[in-house]
Amino acid sequence: MDRKSRIMISRTDSIGDVILTLPMARVLKKAFPEATILFLGKNYTRDVVNLSSDIDEFVSWDEIDRLSSESDKIQTFKKLKVDIMLHVFPSFKIARLASRAHIPKRIGASGRLYHFVYCNKIVPMSRKNSPLHEAQLNLKLLKPIINERSMPSLEEIEGYYHLHSDELKDVDLLSLIDPKKFNLVLHPKSKGSAREWPLGSYSDLINQLPDEKFKIFITGTQEEGKLIQDFLLKNKGKVIDLTGKFTLKKLIAFIRYADGLVAASTGPLHLAAMLGKLVVGIYPPIRPMHPGRWAPVGKNAQFLVANKICEACRKNRSCDCMDLVSVDQVKKLIEDYVGRNY
Repeated sequence: MDRKSRIMISRTDSIGDVILTLPMARVLKKAFPEATILFLGKNYTRDVVNLSSDIDEFVSWDEIDRLSSESDKIQTFKKLKVDIMLHVFPSFKIARLASRAHIPKRIGASGRLYHFVYCNKIVPMSRKNSPLHEAQLNLKLLKPIINERSMPSLEEIEGYYHLHSDELKDVDLLSLIDPKKFNLVLHPKSKGSAREWPLGSYSDLINQLPDEKFKIFITGTQEEGKLIQDFLLKNKGKVIDLTGKFTLKKLIAFIRYADGLVAASTGPLHLAAMLGKLVVGIYPPIRPMHPGRWAPVGKNAQFLVANKICEACRKNRSCDCMDLVSVDQVKKLIEDYVGRNY
């Protein structure tokens, strides 16, 4: 392939998914330093994508999708002059547009039948049944253009985020941070995208962490703040309520200044892991939601999951398995880390 190819990574879903896709750009840039890497994503993930030093251009799927006619969308794709399209998050609509725009090389996984129609390079792969981590599955899509032996292992992927340090600065947020304490972020909700640890467990954790050593913050969207009003009132005076206070860019900067984060399998968990913070992710043992697929990837990333096989709550939003992760387990991971590093 041409070393100056224009390569588009298409990932139009959520923050955590996008974060676990960013190492693809580092692998591509190492293999093809003169290539231009484009990222097709949703507007609300733009600030995450812009963290990557290896992505040259963000392309808004929202703006393309709102164009009134199919021909306008096709023309927009053509103007981007993409040579290689990587369908990381499968989308029938995007696959068809890329094909109709005559992008020369269109790579997709075999798990979607429409890829056999609209892609001309198929990677044999089923995400649903694979034992691999999401970040590893993403990299498998590079097999048609990069030798698999040059791919990083799961343990090495944390070194492939390659972030812009300037994108992480917001000195106004430093006033929230107590330099004499461990600044811990609790992000109890997930916008319905993950099984959640009980609010009562978060309250118990707050009460068991000594005030003289910990400053605790609660983050979330404005809507999530309304959902946990009783929890916030119960812990008033013990925590700093930041729900609804931050844009995504501000949240990224704040997590960078904080020391650690506890959450379920959410975007902020993956953000904190990417930034090298202590993270404690709390997961259900249910496939494909389990940590084998979605564990946070970072040098100080840890997770907890109930030691059992569970299918009973697959169809329920509440999950008894999450209740089985104890406050003592979470507290021990935090205190062990603080003891080693502070």
